[in-house]
Amino acid sequence: MTRFRSFLCLTLLGGLTVVLPIALLAMIFLWLFDLVAGLISPLTGLLREQATISEFLALLVVLLLILGSCFAVGLLIRTRLGNWMHGHMEIWLTRLAPGYRTIRAIVTQLLGGRGETTLLSGQTALAKIYGADSPVTVTAIVTSRHGDGAYTVFVPTAPIPTSGMTYHLPADCVQILAHVSVEEAMRTIIACGSGSAEMLVRNAREASEKVRDYEE
Repeated sequence: MTRFRSFLCLTLLGGLTVVLPIALLAMIFLWLFDLVAGLISPLTGLLREQATISEFLALLVVLLLILGSCFAVGLLIRTRLGNWMHGHMEIWLTRLAPGYRTIRAIVTQLLGGRGETTLLSGQTALAKIYGADSPVTVTAIVTSRHGDGAYTVFVPTAPIPTSGMTYHLPADCVQILAHVSVEEAMRTIIACGSGSAEMLVRNAREASEKVRDYEE
């Protein structure tokens, strides 16, 4: 009887681990769809009045027009004139709305950023946040290097890697994991540390192989 209960519980949990992420993803998608549909409803209503098309088709056309406009703006700011206009517009918006720069930084991080403005462009590291003599290390992302050799690192919190703490540490408190991508490190954060052992073993193996190849 105990084995049967254990079998039922494990089977149910296994099914939930498959179904729940799919259900949550569907709920988030529907919520975003309803939110976007509500925001652009004036445009879709105007389009339906001018052309005899369904509401879904009007929504699709408006979304394509918005995406096309974003693409056109992206092309414009790649030009010298567009970049100049964008710079002056940001100065004006910063003066008019002090929170604009913060919102822009958040959006840049969420969308992947440009150049060194994104977390994804950093390096994965093990950081000793309690000092070089402490055996405690945490998974961190190097976000800045200082002239004296020190580092600024971001330490994500599990299981939500977009939140965390920023530390300024000396060089001897930071061990760069050159063979571990930020995406791979983030996956271990989301999994509350699961997969960290494999990640660290693989980094050590690839580092030793690189040293061996260099010596040969």
